[in-house]
Amino acid sequence: MTERILVVDDQEDLRCILRDLLTSSGYEILEAADGQVGVDKAKAEKPDLILMDIQMPVMDGYDATRQIKADPDLKPIPIVAVSSFAMKGDEEKARAAGCDHYITKPYSPMQLLKTVRCLLGE
Repeated sequence: MTERILVVDDQEDLRCILRDLLTSSGYEILEAADGQVGVDKAKAEKPDLILMDIQMPVMDGYDATRQIKADPDLKPIPIVAVSSFAMKGDEEKARAAGCDHYITKPYSPMQLLKTVRCLLGE
């Protein structure tokens, strides 16, 4: 069975980059353009992994992550913060919200794939 990854990012071009990278690596991609849609899609689709931007309209990635992790059915889903926030304390803030891993933009596509594979137990 193909693992499904939910990409939550408000920037279409960044979702497109991740879509191309991950689908070419054999993953099925679900997409959301803001945190609220991300939470709704997580509840409806129950993906295997979530890549979560932090700064988004409607609901930011911190709040979206908190809502997802508060749901007992969704709590086990690994969430990777993919953020342009790279200041001291940003990773800790993301982890405190419930993110399992933190990657800063710009990221290495190979490093991102390595993280995804590791979190999916590959």
